[in-house]
Amino acid sequence: MTYVVTENCIRCKYMDCVEVCPVDCFYEGENMLVIHPDECIDCGVCEPECPVEAILPDTDSEGEDWVEMNREYSEKWPNITRKKDPPDDADDWKDVSDKFEKYFSPEPPKS
Repeated sequence: MTYVVTENCIRCKYMDCVEVCPVDCFYEGENMLVIHPDECIDCGVCEPECPVEAILPDTDSEGEDWVEMNREYSEKWPNITRKKDPPDDADDWKDVSDKFEKYFSPEPPKS
C-alpha cells in the first residue's frame, strides 16, 4: 500500500503534508503535489494533515486511479521537504470539482 495525492490538491497545494512526512516522498509541481509511491512507507501521517482531503491510500477506489500519475510526476518534479505558503487563492479552489481535466499543470514549480 502507498498513499497518493488526488486532484483535490490542484490549485490548493497547502503543503501541511510535507511537514509531517518522515521520508520526504513529496514532489512539487506548479499547482499540486504528488507522492512517490515507491518511497512512501505507508505510515499515513500525511492523510489527516490535508485540509482538502487530497491524500488517499491506493487501496481506496479513488486512490488507486492516481498511483501512476503520482509515480510519473514524482520522477519529473523536484522533491519538497519543507512546507511553503499555499497560493493566495487556495481557499477559492477547495470545493471545485473536476480540477484535473481543467486546471492540472504538468510543469514543475516556478521559482
